[in-house]
Amino acid sequence: MNGLNHMKVAIIAVDGFEEVELTEPKKALEKAGAQVDVLSEKRGEIQGFKHFDKAGKVKVDRTVDEIHMDDYDAIVLPGGALNADNARAVPRIRQIIFEMDRARKPIAAICHAPWELISAGILTGRKLTSWHTIQDDVRNAGGQWTDEEVVLDQNLVTSRGPQDLPVFNREMVALFAKEPVPQSR
Repeated sequence: MNGLNHMKVAIIAVDGFEEVELTEPKKALEKAGAQVDVLSEKRGEIQGFKHFDKAGKVKVDRTVDEIHMDDYDAIVLPGGALNADNARAVPRIRQIIFEMDRARKPIAAICHAPWELISAGILTGRKLTSWHTIQDDVRNAGGQWTDEEVVLDQNLVTSRGPQDLPVFNREMVALFAKEPVPQSR
């Protein structure tokens, strides 16, 4: 499958990301033909986790301060409570998410990553899913939370966690292959 040959995708993460929620979507996107860069707030490598235990490290291709919005066609936000909580505190990451959404570019977020969507201010009126422990945060931010494997809402695809990666990856690739949806909000 080479449906994303035209796409450049950014995976945005910091130390503490859930390893499979970064590596598996990255593999799926590359298999579909996309060019994928890992972005973070610092150069070098970022530390992955498998739940509470340290796992592998991933090389950072560029920092979030080095990029322009036009450099990427879509973004992926892996989960991991530590990752999402720290990433949402980075003003540049919030800005990237906000501007990508405003431009109607596809955004894929899994597990705790909707915390970043909340902090970017893009959830009002949106339907999504996430790790179950942040459903109150989603609702308090104006989102409509549901307990489903994957949820599509306009340019946004969300999923609950590692157990949903096969369906999340499939729906992410399908969403990324579509033409941008004109803004209707």
